[in-house]
Amino acid sequence: MTEFQTPPIDPFAIRFDAESATLSPEGPTLVRRMSDLEGLFADADAWRAAVADGDPVVYSVQSSPVPEADRELPQSITTIQPGTTAGELWMTKGHQHPDHQGEIYLGISGTGGLLMHDGERTEWLDIEPGTIGYIPPGWAHRSINTGDEAYRFLAVYPGGAGHDYGWVLEHGMGRRAYAGAAGVELRPFGG
Repeated sequence: MTEFQTPPIDPFAIRFDAESATLSPEGPTLVRRMSDLEGLFADADAWRAAVADGDPVVYSVQSSPVPEADRELPQSITTIQPGTTAGELWMTKGHQHPDHQGEIYLGISGTGGLLMHDGERTEWLDIEPGTIGYIPPGWAHRSINTGDEAYRFLAVYPGGAGHDYGWVLEHGMGRRAYAGAAGVELRPFGG
C-alpha cells in the first residue's frame, strides 16, 4: 500500500438524495445569515435594514464527513434562499483557494449562477439542475440565486485547498449580480 504522511480516511459510501438535497451520513452544517455578509452588498444601508428586520438566513452549507484535509475530496450541498438586497441577488460570501486548485459545482434544483473573478477578468456561468460549473485554479468564486425558489448545488473540492474569504472583501468579484427585467443583470463592481 502507498505510504502517506497522514493517512487518508477509510473508504465509505455517501448517500446523495437529490430530491431533499441532503447527504448521508452528514457532516457539519454551516448557516450564514444576512449579518454574516457584512461588506458584501453594494448598499450597506439596505444590508443593515435587512439585519435589523430579522437577520434572515441567506444560505446554508451541509457537508459530508470527508474532512477538509490534503488529498481528501470533500463534498457539500449549498442552499441559497431567493431574495435581493436593494436589487442585488442573494449570494454566498465567495472565496478563493489559497492553494490554487480547481472545483466543480453541480446544479441540483432552482436556478443560479457562478460568478468567477481572477483579479482581472470576470466570468459568469448560468447553473440549473444537471449543469456542472467548473472553477479553474486561481479563480475566486461566488454562487448566486437567480430564481424565485431555493437554489441548491453540490460542490466537490480538494480538501487542502483552503478558503480565503478576505480576498473577495479586498478585491471584489469584478461584477455584481442584480435582478433585471430580462434575468440577471451584471453591473460593474464599483457601480
